[in-house]
Amino acid sequence: MNERPAMHQAGGLFHMFGGQPGMPLPIGDQAAGLGRAARPCRAIAVTGGKGGVGKTTVAVNLGMALAQAGRETLLLDADLGLANVDVLLGLSPGRHLGHLLDGTASLPELIVEAPHGLKIIPAGSGARRLAQLGNTEHAAVIRAFDELPRPPEFLLVDTAAGISDGVAMFAAATDEVLLVVCDEPASLTDAYAMMKVLSRDFGVRRFRMLANMVRHAGEAQALHQKLSRVCDRFLDISLEYVGLIPHDERLRQAIRRQSAVVDLWPASRAGQAFKQLAQSVDTWCEPARAGRDRIAFFGGRPEPVTGW
Repeated sequence: MNERPAMHQAGGLFHMFGGQPGMPLPIGDQAAGLGRAARPCRAIAVTGGKGGVGKTTVAVNLGMALAQAGRETLLLDADLGLANVDVLLGLSPGRHLGHLLDGTASLPELIVEAPHGLKIIPAGSGARRLAQLGNTEHAAVIRAFDELPRPPEFLLVDTAAGISDGVAMFAAATDEVLLVVCDEPASLTDAYAMMKVLSRDFGVRRFRMLANMVRHAGEAQALHQKLSRVCDRFLDISLEYVGLIPHDERLRQAIRRQSAVVDLWPASRAGQAFKQLAQSVDTWCEPARAGRDRIAFFGGRPEPVTGW
């Protein structure tokens, strides 16, 4: 896959993202809870292209909010070589995806338990070899999920920054792509580049956008409008707005304490926003696996499965 055309076109779009904030978009009320149902695992990529937009924080807190609501949730740290999901949660895993690829551990043996039953599959931090894996090894990681005795209800995949082959493969192997975007021109252009690569090279046609670190709902809506205008002009995709995570000092404090804000301060603005996002995710359409012509998480096993 050649990244350069997408990145070049994205670089030329800076001037197209200069609109003014739109009318406020209400968040809505926090749902009282999430119901259970037997259904296929829903695999969701948390990505964004640009580094520093907060996608790992989003992945950790969304995963924790789903687990708190009683959903069986597995979080894969797919930032190979620069992993930090375990760091954000204060975990010290003894094994990581490198051991899976070396043949010294199976995927179930890598799973680490986090608070509220959230399960983590860690990647290696500072492991240069993991950062240089080829497509065959990325595919091996994806296929390894078929070997889990029982899939979870949700699999969250926290991707690395950029639009490398590995990032694109992990994102394309999921049922949903959640784009984390902040109010920076580079964030918008990189998100556009990610959508172009996934739609052009992998046939992904549906994306969902989360505005992160915004001041108010109007700012979040404006970001979606800017990105949607360019997508409507150049890409044959749908981009749905799914919510916002506000600036919140409690979130920064939770990061410093290596905990999820939904665990430490669930009533904070950020905590409530993540809980609402979890409720929204729970209403997304069921994955349509029939006719998929690309490798997918849990793509080689029968479903649905009712639990772990």
